[in-house]
Parts: sequence; structure tokens; C-alpha cells
Amino acid sequence: MEHRFIENYDIIVIGAGHAGVEASLAAARMGCKTLLATINLDMLAFMPCNPSIGGSAKGIVVREIDALGGEMGKNIDKTYIQMKMLNTGKGPAVRALRAQADKVLYAQEMKNTVERQENLTLRQSMIDDILVENGKVVGVLTATGQKYGAKAVVVTTGTALRGEIILGELKYSSGPNNSLASVTLSDNLKKLGLEIGRFKTGTPPRVKASSIDYSVTEIQPGDEKPNHFSFMSKDDDYLQDQIPCWLTYTNKTSHDIINKNLHRAPMFSGIVKGVGPRYCPSIEDKIVRFADKERHQLFLEPEGRDTEEVYVQGLSTSLPEDVQKELLHSIKGLEKAELMRTGYAIEYDIVLPHQLRATLETKLISGLFTAGQTNGTSGYEEAAGQGLVAGINAALKVQGKPELILKRSDAYIGVMIDDLVTKGTLEPYRLLTSRAEYRLILRHDNADMRLTPIGREVGLVDDYRWNHFEIKKKQFDKELTRLSSVKIKPVKKTNEKIAELGFKPLTDALTAKEFMRRPEINYQVVTDFVGPASENLDSKIIELLETEIKYEGYINKALDQVDRMKRMEEKRIPANIDWDAIDSIATEARQKFKKINPETIGQASRISGVNPADISILMVYLEGNNKARRKTE
Repeated sequence: MEHRFIENYDIIVIGAGHAGVEASLAAARMGCKTLLATINLDMLAFMPCNPSIGGSAKGIVVREIDALGGEMGKNIDKTYIQMKMLNTGKGPAVRALRAQADKVLYAQEMKNTVERQENLTLRQSMIDDILVENGKVVGVLTATGQKYGAKAVVVTTGTALRGEIILGELKYSSGPNNSLASVTLSDNLKKLGLEIGRFKTGTPPRVKASSIDYSVTEIQPGDEKPNHFSFMSKDDDYLQDQIPCWLTYTNKTSHDIINKNLHRAPMFSGIVKGVGPRYCPSIEDKIVRFADKERHQLFLEPEGRDTEEVYVQGLSTSLPEDVQKELLHSIKGLEKAELMRTGYAIEYDIVLPHQLRATLETKLISGLFTAGQTNGTSGYEEAAGQGLVAGINAALKVQGKPELILKRSDAYIGVMIDDLVTKGTLEPYRLLTSRAEYRLILRHDNADMRLTPIGREVGLVDDYRWNHFEIKKKQFDKELTRLSSVKIKPVKKTNEKIAELGFKPLTDALTAKEFMRRPEINYQVVTDFVGPASENLDSKIIELLETEIKYEGYINKALDQVDRMKRMEEKRIPANIDWDAIDSIATEARQKFKKINPETIGQASRISGVNPADISILMVYLEGNNKARRKTE
């Protein structure tokens, strides 16, 4: 069939949530003529759920997005109302930054960035069909009957894909925040042969700030010490006038109200069909699952500097409005709270992610990529990370350049994508530090060291940023070399000084680096003995030095594991392999191999239900085939 396109683009991105903006900005910045199509321009980069960015594992993802040349970190650094480093009392592998956002300002600033971006067209338009010829994307069809040509399409529809809002006994077609749902596109994806799943998520009620009695809640202030998500943000710009959050709790009365109204809760009455998030359950689900708990934490989070709306974090619910009011008024500090928006649940379609390659391109259709909640994840940060990778790979495909695959040892983004495409997901996927086996080398403080060279290679890191990075890296390398060579000797004067500080005296000469490995010794103490660096080092370089030196043994062990796995990842599996021709592998392994079609031995080894014996048999089979092929050649 010959299509008549009114306009032609290199790449079309469908949906302008957190995945869509990263995908479209990346593609445009890499030189591709890009169209970002969204149902509602006023919902671009909108936060329909919690007004925050970052948190455990997620904060590291935002740093990774920034290191690669993405936008989320820069945008939240411009629009936050509070910044806080989490898990400071724990090891460096689990520390992560979290910011409360001014949600209106965040969306406005991102929209401005998109509108100013060269090569990027922003258009309010509903896409109904993806046009495919001979297994390859050629364009899209809008609800108004217009056709746009494209060499690649990225679907980032979030919760709008056949979305339905549920509140008590009410259920109606809608995207997030009562926007339009995308219904026809879901049917089109099914017709194209993709397997579709159904998930559910939800939000809590919003209450009026002036109706809250904050005096009986616990204040949760931001950090005084400057911190940022973007490696390019400056400490001098750190916001001092931050807005606090507040902590309160549910109680026995709250739990009794929920229990007596469970028959009216959609998730228990059978109205909700989709699978909900394990790590962010509704309050009614928490009360049932954790019946022994006397209370649950609730954080009162302002949604911005110029609004009265306060987000009741931890109280996600789809109970009827009258029950939500009664529930709110049972909580300390919220006895007279004025309900501004009711909480609700939303069901939506997803593309089951085992159908994707690690580039986020579908295996079935060339040039069709999916990202974000469309792939079954939850969270703005997970969506943005996928959107960036999908946008990069769509651009690389259009330009005929080698694809980008982030490995599990490269980034949390790589962990997430590998989990999705290798294991699939039966529920909304959320990143956790426990999912990353190499988390000690995937820290928030070294994201630029890991990923900025990759961002530079694909064309997302400009000269100014690259020069900034090279200066930092040279300073780090130079100081690490100095600390590795300069000696601290156990002379009387030195040991007297050490004793004054309350530390054990030296018995042998040590390098400054060895001295700093002592748990109680930090960089400042070391420089008291060996002098400062030849040039002033900022706090981020010092933090990196301390972590790399103190955890060097553990980091080296992790890097050895990475090297061993790298050999597995380099062993490719032919795309046309006949799984039925491999004798002796277990039936479950054969079924999983057929479903997922792993591209490497490493990926095959991570599929659930596949055991080491199956991998050994597969490797023997592939080696036999390689020998046979070499003989014929």
C-alpha cells in the first residue's frame, strides 16, 4: 500500500511524558528531524503522581540520565523546592538524591526546553495507528486521518494506553489526571502482533495546605549542604529557601475505616482487573497485607511554591470519595483537612517487554521502539531512562550507526532494561538497589565517570560539557596518583599528631592512599599530613576519591565479576537458531528461549527457569555449529 504523507520525519515519538521528552530531545540533539506528538500539550512532562524526582536507586538513574546528556537532572535542578540526600548513614552504594518538585514549574520548564530544541517539532495530535510495511515502520496515522512518514517510531504512551480511571464504583475511559485515553493505538499494536498486558497504578488524595495542622506532625526539612542531580549545576545556585515536607501516620481508627469499607474498594470488589505495583501499594492493600502493623507512614508533600495542594504520600487509594474524606480526617494533622482532589486508580495497557531487544526496539517490527510505563515500569525516573535509550537507539538506527546497549555493569538503566527484556515483568517494575549485583560500582557519585564518555560517543555531550568532564577526570586521576605514591612515615612528630587526633599511631610507612583506607580517616585528615592537592578540588571529587579508595578491594572484586560476565555477553547467539534442534536442554529452558530469543549467552543465563546445565549444553551446541561452519568455509 502506498502512503501519502503530509510530512516526513526521521523519528516520531508518541507521548510526551517523561519517557517521550527524553526520547525526542535525544533524537533531535543527535541530528534527527523529530516529531513529538502528544494528546495534550499542557500535560508535557506532567507529574500525575508524586511531585518528586529521585529516591533510592531512582536518584542514581537521574544522575545517569544527566551523565549521558539527558534532561531530567537539569530540569529538576531548576525547579525543585526541596533537595535531600537519602541513606547518608549507610554505605555509598545505596545513597541517592531526592528532590521535591514544583510540579507546574517542572512541566513548564521542560516544555520550554522542548519548544526551543532545534530539529524537534512539538504537536498536539492523537496517533491512532503505526504504519508498517514489510515488517518495518514507515509512519503513523493520526485520529484526524493525517499521515506522517517516519524511519523510526518510539511509543511512550504511559498510562494513557487504553487508560481507565477507577474511583469507588465509577470506572471511565481516561488517561492520567482526567486527560484523554489512547484507545485505538492499543488495538493497532495488537493487530501488529504485539502481546499486550494490563497493569494498574494509583494516586493519593491532595489536600489544602492551610487546612492542615502541621503542629502535630514531624517536620522533614531539606539539606543545607548543596547537592544537585546534574553534574553541570553549581553549588552557588543551591536553593536556600526550601519548603519542608511533614510526616504523620495512619492509626487504628484509619485502619478500621478501611476494613469496614473493603467491600467498596475497587481492588477487592473485582472492578480492578490490572496488576498493581508491589512496591507502591494502595493504602487498602497495605492494611490487608500488613494487618499486624499498627500504623503506616504518610508524608505531606507540597506540590509547589505557588499552590495550596499537598500530596499525601503513602495514602494511594481508589476508595469512594466519602470514605477518603473520613479516612483523611482520622489522621493526625488532617482532622480538618480540605480534600482538593480525590485519589484514584488507573488501569492501562502495556507492551509485554520480553518482546523487546536491549535497545528497546521491538523484535517483531524494525524501527518500532517502546519506552516507559508502556514497557511495564513504574516511576518517572525509570520512564525517562528508557526514553533516553530508546531515543538514542532510534537515532543511531536511522543514521546507520552501531546501536547502544547499556550492560548491567554500566548503569542502573542497563539493569532495568536487561531485567525487562530478559525476565519480563508480571507487575509494574520498580528499580531497587537490590536488583543491581554491581551496585558498588553503580553509585550516584561516579555516574559521569561511567557514562559521560558514552554520551559523548553517541553525540549528546557537547564540547563545553566534555571539557568540564575532562578537567574533573584529570584532577581526580592526578590526585589519586599522588595519594598512591606519597608516603607518611612513622616518625615521632607524625605519630604525635596522629595521637592528638585520637587515631592509632603508625608502625610502618604507608602511602597516603593506604592511610586513607582506615575507616576513621577522611581526605581532610590525609591532607593535614601530605599537604593539599596542587589545585583546589571540589567536594564531589573528594567524595569520589574517598569512596574509590576506601572500597577499593570490594570494587576490584566487582570489576573481576564484570570481566567474567563480559566474556559471556560477547558470545552471541544466532538470531535464526533452531531451539528444537538442541538436544538435552530442559523443557522449561527451551520454552523460555523460544519466548525471549536471547541474543547472548549472558542474557540466556539470566532467564528465570534456565539452569547452568542448560547454558553448558547451549554453549557446546553453538561451538559445534561454529566448528562445522569453519570447516565448510
